[in-house]
Amino acid sequence: MAAIKVPTVVLPNASGEVRMPVIGMGSAPDFTCKKDTKEAIIEAVKQGYRHFDTAAAYGSEQALGEALKEAIELGLVTRQELFVTSKLWVTHNLPHLVLPALRKSLETLQLEYLDLYLIHWPLSSQQKFQFPIDVQDLLPFDVKGVWESMLECQKQGLSRAIGVSNFSVKKLQNLLSLTTIPPAVNQVEMNLAWQQNNLREFCKKHGIILTAFSPLRKGASRGPNEVMENDALKGIADSHGKSIAQVSLRWLYENGVTAVPKSYDKERMKQNLSIFDFSLTEEDHLKISQITQNRLIGGPTKPQLADLFDDDI
Repeated sequence: MAAIKVPTVVLPNASGEVRMPVIGMGSAPDFTCKKDTKEAIIEAVKQGYRHFDTAAAYGSEQALGEALKEAIELGLVTRQELFVTSKLWVTHNLPHLVLPALRKSLETLQLEYLDLYLIHWPLSSQQKFQFPIDVQDLLPFDVKGVWESMLECQKQGLSRAIGVSNFSVKKLQNLLSLTTIPPAVNQVEMNLAWQQNNLREFCKKHGIILTAFSPLRKGASRGPNEVMENDALKGIADSHGKSIAQVSLRWLYENGVTAVPKSYDKERMKQNLSIFDFSLTEEDHLKISQITQNRLIGGPTKPQLADLFDDDI
């Protein structure tokens, strides 16, 4: 089986030329079996995945690190060919804790450096790990101080590029007003039922690469999946001989958005990479623009914060 070649985008404000594959593999925490994770990652490398997305809060750093180490030892890939992202959790989202948190992630991943390190949420909390986070444990978020510590991580060579996650237009505007070096990436929920038009426009204007998590609207605990069970999308998929998942990922790609879908199913993993041999029509884009929009992920706190996303749509 020949590995699929995935296009890349060059990250701005990185150390040297850093290329991020436009489709990566997510590892958000809906699994506990390390063995499955390891086997899935090695299979993903064989298929052509080079971009792997994890986070301190996911509990998947260790399994990912072990799998990538094994893939390198097997000669399937070199470290230089891989692109690894991890994220700073809210308990360490304080200026003096950023570097120690990154060093801990590197130790867990058995890596000398990350390719991308992200501020997971624009929130800081007390030093106790809990999910969801009790709002009473939140602390003031010193975005300027934390960003300066993130820049120090890059300066020390611990991460080749740095960015943010779950930042609204307003929160990005605030960060941009405090620094001369903008984030390379903003990773947010984005899918055909949450298209984030304003945020896409803002990031494009300011040269910030967007990465979509939940690009297939998976993980919904309430009601039907507005993407995977959408009749209009089924019609579009059928007309191209593709799946709804492939249409969803292709739409993101055509809009300049990178994505980190998560599947440990061998066939679906392959499908998620097989989106570079067709194009959506103007009519397809029009139909997709008419899909009812609503956010799936309301935030990591309990109760949820009304102003976390600043009414971005």
